[in-house]
Formats: sequence, C-alpha cells, structure tokens
Amino acid sequence: MTIITKAACVGGGVIGGAWAARFALAGIDVNIFDPHPEAERIIGEVMANAERAYGMLTMAPLPPRGKFIFCKSIEEAVHDVDWIQESVPERLPLKRGVITEIDAAARSDALIGSSTSGLLPSDLQAEMKHPERMFVAHPYNPVYLLPLVELVGGKKTSPETIKRAEKAVAEIGMKGVVIAKEIEAFVGDRLLEALWREALWLIQDDICDTETLDDVMRYSFGMRWAQMGLFETYRIAGGEAGMRHFLAQFGPCLKWPWTKFTDVVDLDDALVEKIGAQSDAQAAGRSIRELERIRDENLVGIMQALKAGNGGEGWGAGKLLADFEKRLWAQGGNQPKSFDVSGPLRLVETKVNAAWVDYNGHMTEHRYLQLFGDTSDALLRLIGVDFAYVEAGHSYYTVETHIRHLGEAKLGQALYTTLQILASDEKRIHFFTRIHDTASGEVIATAEQMMLHVDAEAGKSVAAPAEVLEKLKPIAEGHARLGVPDGAGRHVGQKR
Repeated sequence: MTIITKAACVGGGVIGGAWAARFALAGIDVNIFDPHPEAERIIGEVMANAERAYGMLTMAPLPPRGKFIFCKSIEEAVHDVDWIQESVPERLPLKRGVITEIDAAARSDALIGSSTSGLLPSDLQAEMKHPERMFVAHPYNPVYLLPLVELVGGKKTSPETIKRAEKAVAEIGMKGVVIAKEIEAFVGDRLLEALWREALWLIQDDICDTETLDDVMRYSFGMRWAQMGLFETYRIAGGEAGMRHFLAQFGPCLKWPWTKFTDVVDLDDALVEKIGAQSDAQAAGRSIRELERIRDENLVGIMQALKAGNGGEGWGAGKLLADFEKRLWAQGGNQPKSFDVSGPLRLVETKVNAAWVDYNGHMTEHRYLQLFGDTSDALLRLIGVDFAYVEAGHSYYTVETHIRHLGEAKLGQALYTTLQILASDEKRIHFFTRIHDTASGEVIATAEQMMLHVDAEAGKSVAAPAEVLEKLKPIAEGHARLGVPDGAGRHVGQKR
C-alpha cells in the first residue's frame, strides 16, 4: 500500500518548494502553506525547473502530476494528509512552534518530517502531544533531483515511524539513510561544515580564489565522491592491499596536521566582500535560475552515467534511478484504467517541457519519437506486455516507423496521443498514432509503425502467447470497423 497519497509542505522556499515538486512529480497532491506574498511564483519556478530536469532524467512514464493547493493556515494545510514536511527558517523556537502547531492539527498517524539542517529532533519534538511520529527528514538541494534524505529520530520517535518514513521516501524515488544516533548537523552537514571551514581559510589566506577552489573539487575528487564516496575511494587508493594499507600509509598525516579544522575563521565584512566579489566574477553574469538549470543538467548526466555503470546494473544514485524507473514502468504512469474501442485509444497525456524544445523554439524531432514510443508502450501494457513480461524474456520490437510532422508543438503546450490498430496477427501489430493539441484537437504529427513479437534471448520473432492475443483481439476488431486514417500507407516525398 502506498504510504503517501497526499502531502503537505509548511514552508515553500528553496527546500520546501523542491519537496513540493518531488511529491507532485510522484503524482501526489500537495497542500502548501507559506506566508510569503510571492510563494506561488517562487514554487512555480522551482516546479518548472523540476519538470525540465525530469524531462531529461527519464523516459519512464510518470504518473499524472500532483496538484498544488495553496492554503491560508497551517491547520488547513496539514488536515487529513499522510506526510507533512516542515521547511521553515532554521531557528529552534520558530521550528518547534510550527511543529507543535502541526502536531495539534494533523491526523494522529500522519508522519511529520523536518528539513532542518542541524537541529536535534529531540529538541524539535519537545512540546508535541504525539512526538512518536516526528523525525528529521534532511534532504539535499535540489530535493527533486538529489535522492538522499537523512532520517533521524529523536528520543521519542518510534522505530516504526522511521521504518514507514524510509519506505515512503523510496516510493518517491529517494534514498532514505537512517542515522543511528541523533547529533547536531547529522552526517552530511558535518562533513560539509568541515570542508567549508577549511575552504574559508584558504580564501582568507589568499592561497586561492573561489573559482580555483571549485576547480580543484569539480575536476578531481568531486567526481570520485559522486560515485564512490569517501571510504570506497580511499580503499582503491590503498591498492591491492586495500583500506588497511591506506590507513597505515596516510594515517600519520593526521598528527601533523595540514588543516585548520579546529580554528574558526573570522567571517568579517572584509572576508564576506572578498568571497562575494570572487563569486560574482566566477558566475560571469549568469542568473541563479541559469545556474540552477546548468546544475540540474549536469546532475542528470551524472545519474544517467551511473545508471549505465556496473555492467548495466547501475551504481550508487544510478542504481536507485534504475530501480525507480522499474517501478514507474510497472505502474504505467498515465495508463488508462479502461478503454473504448469504438475509436482510436487515447493513451498518453503530456505537456511540452523546456528539455524538449530545440533551437527553433519548438519540440525537437526525437521527442516526437519518444512520445510515439510512450504511446506504443501504453498499448503494450494494455495487452499485458509490462515490465515483468519483458524481464521474463519476451517483448515486442518496433521494426518500421514512418513519422509525419504536420504542425508545431511549443513550450508548455498540452498534448495527447491516440492509437488505432490497422492490422494484427500472432506476431505483428500494425498501428497508426496521432499526436494532438489538447486545446484544439488538431493533429500535430502522425506515426505509422509495425511491431514484431520476439523471444529476446533467442533473438528471433515468435508468436505471442494466447493471453496477450486475447487482450489484443477486441481492440483490433473494434478498430477494424474504423476507416483507414488519413496518411496511413504514405511514403516519404508523396504529395498530399
């Protein structure tokens, strides 16, 4: 059973807004409370970035996007939801007060997570009536892309709550890491704080500027950390003798030491201005939104590369992405629950996002093929050819495609597809797909395609099993009564 069917976000800034986007892209409706006068605009921009990133990240069928409901009070936002994520500013009295207010208004079984970067959950739950369901759910920015969330229970948090939270975040494509003991800043931010402190000293002492420091990280160990972390990286550094050899070789360096971790840099006005000026120069005029989009594109590329690693089984965040995509394919995304064979099947609903638009300002050509492919996949799921079927060794392969581009699809335009079966037998399905503008119904593109049923291991075509053909038969019979669609049977260059 799905744990989160409806969520609430209290606080809609950088983190809260990205939590809302993560939930919505998992098909979950989100109640949002944030008193900021421009909260809807800010969260809308975060959502636009998230949709753009997901358009590049995966071709798996996403569920229908969850709705944002902006509420006028905490009480209204948290009423009758399954998960409440608190993301208000990092001040203990404020957070504790908000969490206590959430506790009073929420269902007694609702999970309450805090996005705090370092406050102890025991301190946050001190005034709650139901503290057993409250915990830290500390994510990393951007929440809609980076999968990690540190799950930290307080003294009064029940073990069952942490188990439910871990399962819930897995359902929305995240990696819940349970921290064994509560400690300020948990694990990730303690590591980041140590690195940040040393970086400030290097800038303060004019050893390097901000761009040089960032270059040292992004051209070297940052790339190693992204896929192997710290200890596994050092295990390799130890050579065939492994980690023990590495520790014996480099352990004595800790007594020198090289760093100033125990000293706190004086972050005075002069240092703030120095870092600010260097950072401005490094940005080279790029806006925050531009930098966010560049960051997201790079993160997508890293995760896709990791998905292909380890002999195609995936590695680290890439393995998590692969597993998430399997669940999406199994669920079928926008798959209709029933269908009417008196006309072409309406199978996919989508919207042109920024990742699909080319230099001409309209949907680029390979996205048309993707949309046609999503439609044929939807047909296959209707007749029982789902992910489990494919894993068992059989599938349908596309052997011929003819696409006609009749109009333009622009950024933000809503589209839907319809599919009509032209002919079928025990091995083949011959069909015609249209992409329509949702507002007008106008046909923007068509594809005539042929699929062949195959035994993937044997590498040859074979007859589909009876249970698949039985599901295909009523669709094919219904569509046989329809006229031949305009454009079917055309060849390239044929005059209209």
